[in-house]
Amino acid sequence: MKRFLFGLICCVLVHSAFAQINVIPKPTQVLTAKGAWTLKAKTKVGAPADAKWSHVADMLASQLSKATGQSVATVKGKGDISLVLSSDTSLGEEGYRLLSTPKGVTIQAQTAKGAFYGVQTLLQLLPAEVFSETPVAGVKWTVPYVTIKDMPRYAYRGLMLDVCRHFMPVEFVKKYIDLIALHKQNQFHWHLTDDQGWRIEIKKYPELKTISSKRKETMKGHYRDQKFDGRPYEGFYTQEQIKEVIQYAEDRFVNVIPEIEMPGHALAALAAYPQLGNNPDKIYEVGTKWGVYDDVFMPREETFKFLEDVLTEVIDLFPSKYIHIGGDECPKVQWKESRFAQNLIQKEGLKDEHGLQSYVIKRIDKFITAKGRRMIGWDEILEGGLSPNATVMSWRGTEGGIAAAKERHDVIMTPGGFCYLDHYQADPKTQPVAFGGFTDLAKSYSFEPTPADLSAEEAKHILGVQGNVWTEYMKTPAYVQYMVWPRATALAEVGWTSKEGRNFEDFSKRLEIHKKRLDFLGVNYFGAPTNDKFEYVWPEKK
Repeated sequence: MKRFLFGLICCVLVHSAFAQINVIPKPTQVLTAKGAWTLKAKTKVGAPADAKWSHVADMLASQLSKATGQSVATVKGKGDISLVLSSDTSLGEEGYRLLSTPKGVTIQAQTAKGAFYGVQTLLQLLPAEVFSETPVAGVKWTVPYVTIKDMPRYAYRGLMLDVCRHFMPVEFVKKYIDLIALHKQNQFHWHLTDDQGWRIEIKKYPELKTISSKRKETMKGHYRDQKFDGRPYEGFYTQEQIKEVIQYAEDRFVNVIPEIEMPGHALAALAAYPQLGNNPDKIYEVGTKWGVYDDVFMPREETFKFLEDVLTEVIDLFPSKYIHIGGDECPKVQWKESRFAQNLIQKEGLKDEHGLQSYVIKRIDKFITAKGRRMIGWDEILEGGLSPNATVMSWRGTEGGIAAAKERHDVIMTPGGFCYLDHYQADPKTQPVAFGGFTDLAKSYSFEPTPADLSAEEAKHILGVQGNVWTEYMKTPAYVQYMVWPRATALAEVGWTSKEGRNFEDFSKRLEIHKKRLDFLGVNYFGAPTNDKFEYVWPEKK
């Protein structure tokens, strides 16, 4: 009751709801009062006697101890900072209420996940030095008096990483997940197979790691230059490493969605298993160029057996409800020229090669559904007829997402013009080589995931938003960070904060404080003071 009364006092004292609160993404409701609570010499973090809640408390105590140099302990029940199980059903699975008063800080939530997001806000209410991995002297560790009630706009808030074009080490993937969690995103989409490399160990098909994970060289410079570095390139994750990453993400309430590409983007797999292609006698090589290859899977029964075996191991590894099967950029040239493919089209009563792709996707959807999972595909899976249980990831604009939502299919919005973080973010003359296009911070922030021309019922099928990171030109982890942040921060706010609550000028002001946090986290974001210390190829001066 006392905390509730203090919240009412905050209502009286508040002058500007967000004047002192530089939290990203912007919370739903904020009331501020004069003054601040200060961490004690022996601060204790209290939590319910539950493993997940205790884990959240331990993570908070660990970070506070590292940054302050003080010993912050965890206790069952009440502490100076208390994580409390709430009966407020309006908070939902991911919402929380945070109260900072003269007596301490309380984070109320219905779930440990909600409490975790409350902790992310608490860390941002503290000085930026709280994100340091070593003690920082001379800092006054205070939390402003505040009452926050917060919950996300969308259930799905994701960030994708392509590790096929350029492989990223496990430690970097973990750091990527840390930043996803900090920004209250909850999905890590891991693009694991493509023409230029197969990055996941499949025990039943060992040549996927001995052959498909390696290419003889890599393009350098822009695609139009058609130059190559002449250096062998390889990398894959063992199943034990995959499990390690999944557990790491689970500890931070991030779901990991694997993507196994089919029926296109199959060249790396065909290099190891040519019998799955349209010309079994052809000698396939893992792709060295970027772009789209005509070499795709031939939908023979042997191919379906391979794909189902692969997906079985993937499903056994990943607890994710969603399994992504790609389905994009599948050229039909070889199917048009194939007697087998044409006979199959006729046998199954399909209209054309687009219908054949739909036939493949529907069979895979049926298999995934039988395993108790849900299939996601890029918006090309609409062509030839949408599979019954498919969730559509709309990347070629929002049109595919609109069409799917009108058919009452779930949709994740990720249109290239707003959400593709491989685009230039400043004048190309001043930037390292990138894919092309132009998407700056303001443009990413301006994206509205729910199209105005959907009815209220149709709009319910817009699950959320995702940023995509294709690594053709991102050779190093530092370069990935440079391209991803802070644009991914803008997309995180798009996914969490209400449409009415978003304002780019306000976001930009909060971002200046947030950049200090990223500095302590060692993130090489665009505009960071260390941008000259990582390796990338600058374009030649014209």
